[in-house]
Amino acid sequence: MKTFYAAMLIGSISACALNSAVAQTTPPADPALKIYRETPPKYSDLVHTKLDVRFDYKKRYLYGKEWVTLKPHFYPTDSLSLDAQGMDIKNVSIVKAGKNTPLKFTYDSLTINIQLDRTYRNNESYTVYIDYTAKPNELKAQGSAAITDAKGLYFINPDGTEKDKPTQIWTQGETQSSSAWFPTIDKPNQKTTDEITMTVPAKYVTLSNGRLASQKLNGDGTRTDTWKMELPHSPYLFMMAVGDFKITKDTWKGKEVSYYLEPKYAPYAKDIFGFTPEVIDFYSKTLGVDYPWNKYSQIVVRDYVSGAMENTSATLHGDYVQATKRELIDAYYSQGRSTIVHELFHQWFGDYVTAESWSNLSVNESFADFSETLWAEYKYGKDAGDAHIYEDRMNYLSQPELKTKDLIRFHYGNKEDMFDAVTYQKGGAILYMLRNYLGNAAFYKGLNIYLKSNAFKNGEAHQLRLALEEASGRDLNWFFNQWYFGAGHPVLNITYKWNDATKTQTVYLNQTQDGDAFTMPLAIDVYAGGKMDRRKFWMRNKVDSLVFHSAVKPSLVNVDGDKMLLAKKTDSKSIEEFTFQYFNAPLFLDRFEAITAAAKQQTNAGARKVIIAALNDKYYELQIKAIKAADMTNDDVRNAAQPVLVKLAQTDPNTLVRAAAITALGKLKASGNMNLFKQALNSQSYAVQGAALSAIDMLNPTEAMSLAKSYEKDSEGALKQAILVTYATSGTDEQYDYVYKAFTEGQPQTQFNLMKKFADFTGRVKSSEQAQKGIKAIADFGTKFKKYGVAPQVVQILGGIKESRTKLNDTAAVAAIDKATVDLQKAE
Repeated sequence: MKTFYAAMLIGSISACALNSAVAQTTPPADPALKIYRETPPKYSDLVHTKLDVRFDYKKRYLYGKEWVTLKPHFYPTDSLSLDAQGMDIKNVSIVKAGKNTPLKFTYDSLTINIQLDRTYRNNESYTVYIDYTAKPNELKAQGSAAITDAKGLYFINPDGTEKDKPTQIWTQGETQSSSAWFPTIDKPNQKTTDEITMTVPAKYVTLSNGRLASQKLNGDGTRTDTWKMELPHSPYLFMMAVGDFKITKDTWKGKEVSYYLEPKYAPYAKDIFGFTPEVIDFYSKTLGVDYPWNKYSQIVVRDYVSGAMENTSATLHGDYVQATKRELIDAYYSQGRSTIVHELFHQWFGDYVTAESWSNLSVNESFADFSETLWAEYKYGKDAGDAHIYEDRMNYLSQPELKTKDLIRFHYGNKEDMFDAVTYQKGGAILYMLRNYLGNAAFYKGLNIYLKSNAFKNGEAHQLRLALEEASGRDLNWFFNQWYFGAGHPVLNITYKWNDATKTQTVYLNQTQDGDAFTMPLAIDVYAGGKMDRRKFWMRNKVDSLVFHSAVKPSLVNVDGDKMLLAKKTDSKSIEEFTFQYFNAPLFLDRFEAITAAAKQQTNAGARKVIIAALNDKYYELQIKAIKAADMTNDDVRNAAQPVLVKLAQTDPNTLVRAAAITALGKLKASGNMNLFKQALNSQSYAVQGAALSAIDMLNPTEAMSLAKSYEKDSEGALKQAILVTYATSGTDEQYDYVYKAFTEGQPQTQFNLMKKFADFTGRVKSSEQAQKGIKAIADFGTKFKKYGVAPQVVQILGGIKESRTKLNDTAAVAAIDKATVDLQKAE
């Protein structure tokens, strides 16, 4: 699963949108953290699950019949417990010779406890029949920051009353929500084959795991589809989807690869997903295990409750991946594309071999996270891979509250707490370090051993360690103990001393984090006399040093020369050394660090040289970093940068670089650039157009308003955002409904980006009716995310609107704000 963290978004809103501090209290320790979360015991094993389901769109019910085949795992048993959340259980029977014999059972709305007809041993299987009704909308299931809902089965616009929204049904099983739509042993350490028969309106298509075995038209306007998965997989990976999807088919080595999209986006299916066969081929060759399932489908649905989900052979994506050819011009290795490869890697790490418990989620999610970097460096180059893993490190390091959490942890408040930046980004960065330490060949040989040894079974971190040790011949207990079964990261201070008399260079290394030292193999690159010499060094203590002779003072000593370390580093290099580093050390992070240092010292000639050179860096993200860093109030910087920015704005092949250059030029508010900005409006790139409109707005708001109106109907992405900001800043009542619609229909990130401007617009709009609509929309946002602590911030936003509406004598809007404030301040 690729998760979108609602809590992180709300944290950004609190910090960025409100521009005010709110006191935060430390929550009391969760008593659930003291509970040892053992791997679920296996009393019975699932063998085969057969389902026959139909849907009641009006009631939002699923009517199901199930034949579940099991056997005792080891010990003889005369009873069976199945997870079944919020269902009506009508019949439970044992099936023998084609006949159903009722069994005694009890049901508490979560678990069916069944008394079998006799005692079964582990060489005997048996089949239980269950007739049931699933009622997902009546289920009181709480989501989390990672997966915002947990009712398992979702009816989207089932009555067709929501304009411009399709009618769909889809499922979401992770972590343990499959048991909200069929009784099962809803644990990741179970594996079962399956057969799912769906009866649906004939106008819709269906998708499930495995192959479409049959379709039959019925006489009542419905059709019955049967899907069969003939290889075992875990219950949380079961899926169904029903709706008006257009299917675009592709292939890989004779296996079907298909893309299910809303009709509007079907013409762009290959633009969105068309690189999938290439990724399958690359992962198959890299891992030495061919894609294991009989097909691979990807489907895009509305109102999905997280980012995406790796259901076996049938990945489900949220609608953020749907885009037109024009929108994809600015995508590069965007969230959508990285998610596509992330979910695909799960077909090996997560589906083929599945974490035996949520405590070991790392063997699923850390690998999928790492795969994003793996694909980036293969497809787009080493700089792209290094940039992606650097973002992972920063994502983890920016959340200090995570430093106490082990990667593999058997104590947590809720199983979904495992879906965090430790499991994902830190875990991915750890695998990146481990690959570097072992070397590519040994690392991938170890993954091959792990996959083949545990195929269609479950895995845990110890099995991964043993496989990598078998491949490499190296002991890895030290690595796993500190990175998998320990918490935190090194906080490393690096200082240097050159002794000209003795011609010796000393490097001082000091780990300042609490607790024990991290053992770290380091590459230390010494640049002296026009040559680079790499020295290998093991840091085993919290304070350590390296002394070596050099004929001349090194121009640069580059600690962590291969830029692999997951650590918070403070490096005392001089600006002269960082300048040398930019022009001589080869890696993305070498140049990134140099640009960061130079940005703070642009009165220095060497720093300016770095900034100006980086405007034409070979990697576009570093170009953008330099563009944003350039201090255009410094005459020397501006005189050197401006002609470069003009050229970049007009001719750079990367649209995001062009947009960044236009934005920088726009801030100069120089009328001589107006023609450049107007020419940029002719670009096919929404990013370039959006930057151009914003730049024009800085020079001539009236003209920007007119231009914004002309681009309304053909705007997405950055251009639409620029139009919204232009309207929210300078618009009147005439433009308010356009901004209101974009805010209310936008994803949380869109609402976050627009929140401050939308609130200001709501405060000044003349119409009380429009203001009250905006107040309600902002309050609804606060209510929706109240459980994540956003209510105080939204109350402050409403307070700002209240001041403005009071000045306009709008008593109705003020009353609406007062009521919304009271509601938001009520305890949950």
